[in-house]
Amino acid sequence: MGGPEAHVWFAPELRLFLAPRHRGGRVRVACDGTSSLGHVVESLGVPLPEVGHLAVNGQPVPPACRLGGGDVADAGPVRRPQRLPSARFELDVHLGTLARRLRLLGVDAAWSNDCDDDTLIELANAGQRVLLTQDRGLLRRRRLWLSAYVRGARPDAQLADVLDRFAPPLAPWTRCTACNGPLAPVSKAEVDQLLQPGTRRTYQTFARCAACGRVYWRGAHSKRLEPIVQSAIRAVAAAGGGRRAAAPWPAHPARPGRPAGHPARGLAPGNSAADVTAQPP
Repeated sequence: MGGPEAHVWFAPELRLFLAPRHRGGRVRVACDGTSSLGHVVESLGVPLPEVGHLAVNGQPVPPACRLGGGDVADAGPVRRPQRLPSARFELDVHLGTLARRLRLLGVDAAWSNDCDDDTLIELANAGQRVLLTQDRGLLRRRRLWLSAYVRGARPDAQLADVLDRFAPPLAPWTRCTACNGPLAPVSKAEVDQLLQPGTRRTYQTFARCAACGRVYWRGAHSKRLEPIVQSAIRAVAAAGGGRRAAAPWPAHPARPGRPAGHPARGLAPGNSAADVTAQPP
């Protein structure tokens, strides 16, 4: 390289962000006298929101620290579970399935399929939400209040990563999986005209989303969702959270129906209109 040099050691949890040639964890860098350690770390591909601590020659330092010749820096991951003022999340456009699964668990997870990066940042900051994304460039945006990289290529792995990192309080079956609104119990009489005859005969307990009006009831769909919920409860307990709200209505996953004012029709008994209008988790 020529000139003074330093070395940066990256913990194994951060090495996925490094170029293949650097994934041994030790990277030699030039000391130009102006670049901060935070800049050096991000220039090597590691977003600072993923870094939990920095040290130089064994002493903790801030990201603004500048390296000198012969220095050895260490970059470690965020400690898990990462505690938050409030477990509220904003998810980027590519994480729709993860958003629906978080909502199934009662986690406040805002998501839209048509937000650009600037809008995502504005929404996350305004709502004091953690922005969840797999866009490394977005994680480096300085305007963000708080953000996190989601590991995993499939929804199961992504959900496991978020639960392990944040151990959010869970309250299954209390949020609308379509819009994130809260569910509230509703009498059968109030939604009777929205139900298919088979549903009307078979089910007695219902809830409605306070935001979009979708109607939910306990259906056969619950058998597929129950393993997701039970696995999540175990994951949060293992992560050290162990926090769960009192058992809410209903005791099993409910299936979404039509928004109020739009009777469900043309569907087989026991199905819900949301099978047509919204994807399940």
